[in-house]
Amino acid sequence: MGGAWLTGALAAVADETRWDPRSADQLVGTSAGAMMGSLLAAGVPPWFMVAHSAGEVFEGVTDANGRPAAEADRDAGATFRLHRAPPPIGPGSWRLALTTLTRPADFPPAARLSGWLPRGVVSTEPLKDTIRRVVRSGWTDHPSLWLVACDYATGERVVFGREDAPRADLADAVAASCAIPGFYHPVAIAGRRYVDGGMWSASNLDLLRGRGLDLVICLNPTSSLDRSSTRSPLDRVAGAFRSLSGRRLGSEAKQLRSEGVEVVLIQPVAEDHAAMGRNWMSGRRRHRVIETAMGTVAAQLRQPEVREALSGLPKGEPYMIERPAGPPSEWPRLRDIRRLAS
Repeated sequence: MGGAWLTGALAAVADETRWDPRSADQLVGTSAGAMMGSLLAAGVPPWFMVAHSAGEVFEGVTDANGRPAAEADRDAGATFRLHRAPPPIGPGSWRLALTTLTRPADFPPAARLSGWLPRGVVSTEPLKDTIRRVVRSGWTDHPSLWLVACDYATGERVVFGREDAPRADLADAVAASCAIPGFYHPVAIAGRRYVDGGMWSASNLDLLRGRGLDLVICLNPTSSLDRSSTRSPLDRVAGAFRSLSGRRLGSEAKQLRSEGVEVVLIQPVAEDHAAMGRNWMSGRRRHRVIETAMGTVAAQLRQPEVREALSGLPKGEPYMIERPAGPPSEWPRLRDIRRLAS
């Protein structure tokens, strides 16, 4: 559901501002944001992501491997199957569990919990296949794409794509950033295991400190602009999680603003939560969530203070902003668009 909301949000940003989000000086993605940010960085326009999710078929459009784009997973890799090896019994990472037990103040709440959860049994291969359809191996050519994961042994935040991180294929880095402890199997990169970067922070805005940026746009599906009034225990738990994510987001945004950076925060509203439902791993409501987000995010972008903050964004290439007219064979820059699949 987070990836679906981000898809709709990216489409709304492009449509409302006529700016190409791929042209940002810095792209930072965590968990579902790593998936959507990587597809964006690889050249997949938001409008194409929306159309592909809706089931559209574009004749003649193939992926990086020459396969028809129509064969790509419509759920951006959220197709669940068991990992080939059964997990061990007990905590997924004894080292992380014991470290957080002895030094709890050094770790965010989610990181303190993640080591104690059993090792996930769901394979990340569908996530990797989605990325390999646009980047067969290596990294995207975007100059600054950072994907956040956590070391499953130490709990430390690792930012793939940054010079101080291990070298990794884009597909592996995305899978690592998405590997929710207790659900997905950890991802091995350069001899170490990694899990979801959301265990450290769902937003990771603080990574942008000292980068000399003038404007940061944050799309954060795990927090909320609305408080739930329901008395349902499940909804209260979800509300508590969104509140925790929102407090972390607010703290990170405050750090950036103290440097003079303009920060625009875009978050789900009650209408989005209703569309998502309680099961965030469900794919049945995916396109409904996308369409809902396109409307709710567009409304946020039209607010006078937000519109003013984004008024200086440069206009993007038309084919990245909206679907070109005519059949794919007549689209401009077809050489690039042939690589698209989400």
